[in-house]
Amino acid sequence: MAFEPILLRNIAKPGSETIGSYLASGGYQGLRRVLKEFAPEAFVEEVKASGLRGRGGAGFPTGAKWGFLPKATDRPRYLCVNADESEPGTFKDRLLIEKDPHLVLEGIVLSAYAIRSGTAFFYIRGEFHEGARIFSRALEEARSGGFLGKNILGSGFNLEVIIYRGAGAYICGEETALLESLEGKRGLPRLKPPFPAVVGLYGCPTIINNVETLANVTLIAERGAAWYAGIGRPPKNTGPKLFCLSGHVKRPGVYEAALGVPLMELIHEYALGMMHPDRPLKAVVPGGSSMKILPASKCDVLMDFDSLAAAGTMLGSAGGFVMDSSTCIVDALLNIARFYAHESCGQCTPCREGTGWFVKVLRRLEHGEGRPGDVDLLLDVARKVEGNTICPFGEAIAWPVQSYVEEFREEFDDHVARRACPLARMAAS
Repeated sequence: MAFEPILLRNIAKPGSETIGSYLASGGYQGLRRVLKEFAPEAFVEEVKASGLRGRGGAGFPTGAKWGFLPKATDRPRYLCVNADESEPGTFKDRLLIEKDPHLVLEGIVLSAYAIRSGTAFFYIRGEFHEGARIFSRALEEARSGGFLGKNILGSGFNLEVIIYRGAGAYICGEETALLESLEGKRGLPRLKPPFPAVVGLYGCPTIINNVETLANVTLIAERGAAWYAGIGRPPKNTGPKLFCLSGHVKRPGVYEAALGVPLMELIHEYALGMMHPDRPLKAVVPGGSSMKILPASKCDVLMDFDSLAAAGTMLGSAGGFVMDSSTCIVDALLNIARFYAHESCGQCTPCREGTGWFVKVLRRLEHGEGRPGDVDLLLDVARKVEGNTICPFGEAIAWPVQSYVEEFREEFDDHVARRACPLARMAAS
């Protein structure tokens, strides 16, 4: 646990959300450097060289994504910031927005410069009232300081950032649903292709980046691609990463480490171990509620994109749930299924109907009304949902169902055989 925080270096300082505190810690020096030393295309190459991958869930290389913008177009280019952090178990972006908004804002200005955008939209989750207030103040401070608006730092580059508050829909974390919402429509995902980089907001070329991703762009501007690429597990898993840990640990929270930190180190050294030492680790969901579960026997894994993919799951948003031996896996899955049934936009029949089926069957199992064939029915419905929806929402529920059942099949079968939740009966006795 020798890693020195970089993304979180300012959050404990008094007034960390103010521009005065940010400038005192060296803020906006990266922006000065890039505007002076790099043409936009050269900074795109710098970000490519850093190996930065998107921190919102998919892990796509950020510089390569920027490179998909059409080279010649008479339409404006837009940058959209995805601050709609709605994945259960994930609360890292909120921390950055509320405690170090200028770190994020500097990354926005840098990224807009790189893609030659004059307008950026900051799409923030509607429930983040305090974050929206703090970020709005940060915009005013940056504009007064010459870091935003017309002729930024005398460079000739102009940028305006517009805050847009969402209406609290999980689906708007999906990039095309976010665009629909920004346009004043219902947040329904679009068919792809065309992709947003070509036909995005108002039909114009658009880049959508996550809050943590943009904060990392600031670090690259400050210290260079070579420095950044030396952190983590190069060449494909570079840089610092924010990990959220919740559940049965002594100290839940947001922790910063290099990509590739061992999962068990996060649990035992960062989060100080299991909440109840007499209840051993049972399972971990490593990347938010939509990711596949890892039983304790598979938790000796590194927390990076490729290592978790090899283990059969994903890093996702790095929102980790830690479960001890008191957890009923059926009940845990039922809780997740309820969320996705509530949040399905209803556009695709497999998702709209399948999420409801999951809740119905899981509720039967948990309440002692399970039927022979119910467990196989869960897997069958999951297979019919996966890959048959416009957006990844279908996989977001199908993957947990598949993995919870496959990894803990005996527990599901036990619910059917006993016609009760065994753990609930043990707790009652």
